[in-house]
Amino acid sequence: MFDYRDFALRRLASLGPRYLPFADVATDAVPLSRLLRLSLFQVTVGMAVVLLVGTLNRVMIVELNVPASLVAVMLALPLVFAPLRALIGHKSDVHVSALGLRRVPFIWKGTLYQFGGFAIMPFALLVLSGYGEAVDAPRWIGLSSAALAFLLVGAGAHMVQTVGLALATDLVDEESQPNVVGLMYVMLLVGMVLSALVFGALLENYSPGRLIQVIQGAAVVTVALNLLAMWKQEARDRVRAQQMAKTRPLPFRHAWGDFIKGPGKLWLLVVIALGTFGFGAADVLLEPYGGQILGFSVADTTKLTALLAGGTLIGFGVASRLLGAGGSPEKLGLLGAMIGIPGFAAIIASSLGGGPLWFLAGTVITGLGAGLFGHAMLTATMRSAARNQIGLALGAWGAVQATSAGLGVAAAGIARDLILNAPSQTSISAHTPYNIVFMVEIVFLILACGALLYLLVGGKTAQRSRKNSVEGSAAPDLQAKPVEAS
Repeated sequence: MFDYRDFALRRLASLGPRYLPFADVATDAVPLSRLLRLSLFQVTVGMAVVLLVGTLNRVMIVELNVPASLVAVMLALPLVFAPLRALIGHKSDVHVSALGLRRVPFIWKGTLYQFGGFAIMPFALLVLSGYGEAVDAPRWIGLSSAALAFLLVGAGAHMVQTVGLALATDLVDEESQPNVVGLMYVMLLVGMVLSALVFGALLENYSPGRLIQVIQGAAVVTVALNLLAMWKQEARDRVRAQQMAKTRPLPFRHAWGDFIKGPGKLWLLVVIALGTFGFGAADVLLEPYGGQILGFSVADTTKLTALLAGGTLIGFGVASRLLGAGGSPEKLGLLGAMIGIPGFAAIIASSLGGGPLWFLAGTVITGLGAGLFGHAMLTATMRSAARNQIGLALGAWGAVQATSAGLGVAAAGIARDLILNAPSQTSISAHTPYNIVFMVEIVFLILACGALLYLLVGGKTAQRSRKNSVEGSAAPDLQAKPVEAS
């Protein structure tokens, strides 16, 4: 009798490596189903990003009349924890547990932070909207509660993502670690797209009560998916626990010093900072721009996040093909930054007569450039790391990226309000503050292109210097590999 279930599973397994980027990282010991289940933590992180950056920031600015600068500062509050991502990754490397667990305790702590933030947010929105019995509550309570909720969700997402990526690299061999991290980020984008579509459908008939229901549902789904992601991923090992107790871990400052002194490391982090700032500053303004300038509804602007993430997902897919064929991550990062420049130009043109079509096209193009740039810089960071510093490299990359994105979000919101409320600009057009911020982002992308060109030109010199150093060294394996610039 024909086994339809076995046939379907075999077909899905054969389709995965062909159409899902990085799916070929799966092995018999670590099947694709296990990796995809682990990647659910990235889905919850993507859901949090969509809800905070996509939906709540537009609702608070447009519907609740909260100043964009204040909302931007709230979105940037997790920036306080962003530089600690490298430390979090290092702590999970050397964590001592009676059962030998290193990663799971940190993922669970981050999940609790996320849930706590989502639990507080509905009460903040009730106060800000004056809904029901909250009509007489002081407004400062709503603002401070919203800030605390943003802080908790952001801090939890940083912890879950950093340690979850480290756990993913633990499951595969050394050669497959960059690919498995890439797979995790593809699933982050998939989570963002799906969450944006679901939230957009649920908020078609917007009301404060409906938004609160969506947030409460997101809190429950976050805990459920993270628990499923962690289940039986990290084996309990008492022998490893005994070894942990006896081993004296390397202090973080020493580990960081060894990492950052590698050839091209500092300049690579500068490139990541410039490009991430250039792409990330628009996150807080795209949805309000669509609502205030182009007249989009709450549901339409929420779906913009899906459009942006979809373009980024395409960029990740293209990057995986090119890098898998031996392409240079630095050259691919340069291409991504260059693509972002006309993307932001199209967004600016939409308010100058281009209309919604130019805005949507610019959003997709910008997402494509961000995907190419992000994947390329992630791969370059992983390839530049020594064999015993992959986790620290992930933390450093995440810390620089999150810090730059947070600074970009805060700066964009503050700049928008300062320009709009300037005494000498009483007759300023509504789209002018947004367009000035978009032009600043173009400048940062141009700077990222220049930095990448310098890295490409100096890469071969550093590589030759590294080769000479290795030939004269008694212990070449202890040195980090240079950033390749073929």
